[in-house]
Amino acid sequence: MEMELESIMLPGIDPQRPIVIAGPCSAETEEQVMETAKGIADKGIKLFRAGIWKPRTKPGGFEGIGAEGLQWLKRVKKETGMYVATEVATKDHVFEALKAGIDVLWIGARTTVKPVRRTGNCRCIERRGCSGSDQEPG
Repeated sequence: MEMELESIMLPGIDPQRPIVIAGPCSAETEEQVMETAKGIADKGIKLFRAGIWKPRTKPGGFEGIGAEGLQWLKRVKKETGMYVATEVATKDHVFEALKAGIDVLWIGARTTVKPVRRTGNCRCIERRGCSGSDQEPG
């Protein structure tokens, strides 16, 4: 079976250059996010990332600023023209990020290690590791 690949290039990003995604691992304050974004934009970077939800392997630690950070990413997009990205770990994260106009979402390593997450009455099953299996663990 032959696989067809389609470009995922975003308008305004040169397809002849590597895609550089830059920004803070953890968005902690609006000031930090904006200062970082403006500095990155000045260097010609077109894709800004910031972790607003921080899934942890050990509960009780800082788990990110949460949905409040989506407004900061919207401001980055408006003021710099960059595309914005963040990590998601639940269906609620996906819903909120898409509603806020976030351009790129990714599922991080900690989420793929524990692919089934309960959110209220809903179970979200994500692809697992390199095997790409859609099967729920037994």
